[in-house]
Amino acid sequence: MNFLSYAGKRLLQVIPALFGISVFVFTLVHLIPGDPADVLLGQTATPARTKILHHQLGIDRSIIVQYFSFLNHLFHGSLGTSFYDRTSVSGLIAGRLQASSFLLIGGILLSLLISFPLAVLAASKEGAARDQIVRMVPIIGLGMPQVWIGIELILLLGLKVHLFPVSGFGYTFAEHVRSIFLPSLSIAIGLSPILIRSLRASMLEIWEADFVLTARSKGLSRIRVTVSHVLRNAIIASVTVLGVNIAYLIGSTVIVERVFAIPGTGSLMIDAIGRRDYPIVQGVTIFFALAVVTVNLITDLIHAALDPRVSL
Repeated sequence: MNFLSYAGKRLLQVIPALFGISVFVFTLVHLIPGDPADVLLGQTATPARTKILHHQLGIDRSIIVQYFSFLNHLFHGSLGTSFYDRTSVSGLIAGRLQASSFLLIGGILLSLLISFPLAVLAASKEGAARDQIVRMVPIIGLGMPQVWIGIELILLLGLKVHLFPVSGFGYTFAEHVRSIFLPSLSIAIGLSPILIRSLRASMLEIWEADFVLTARSKGLSRIRVTVSHVLRNAIIASVTVLGVNIAYLIGSTVIVERVFAIPGTGSLMIDAIGRRDYPIVQGVTIFFALAVVTVNLITDLIHAALDPRVSL
């Protein structure tokens, strides 16, 4: 099986996965307790008004009819219309996407900037003091919830030192970068331990490979062998780990957005849950699911391109 055949097979596997996700998401959303009509009408709600609003929103139909209507909108590229704002869900998501993208990209970049130097430092001499110190970092980082990390960063770097804003997203590119630094750092502190452990373990394993021993026997410096041979091959295994965790971050940024009051897609979904705005909750969840599936697909394709054994 060549790379193109492997890529085609992976693309075909996405279709049933997305269909299953749509069923799962639609079912779970409609299990949320509460009535959207009660939220929209408030104190003016009466049985007659509630019945009329149910009909206008289309939620008086059977769950099967509602699902196929939802599926029909998806096939036509629409995520529906918000119950509360009466605007396109796709437009609402697009308006919040910039903040979420900044947060996700910032978290990934900071994670890489933290992980690569520490992993290389630890793997350069197994069992040394620097290796022991770096190995403690994953244990500490994995034990700290992102919510707690975010709050501590707000208190330390935001309120005490006043280096960065503690909430919001700003209006210019420079303000976006400053506003997103603390939430991105809280994500990076949670993600870096996993990357450090993965990359360090891969590098130590590759150090024992025959081609590395051959390179060292030719008189190549340790730094050159590390960069040209060990690190380049160790990255292959870490790509999958990074891809899986990026997919996880897409959903976990919801909490970080809330802590730092970032107007992203996660905050949009949390607000919609409180208002029982089914189309927004469904739309954002489907968007997250599509993003996760896409990231996993790209990760598999990159892994196959870097390591031909995958596609074979």
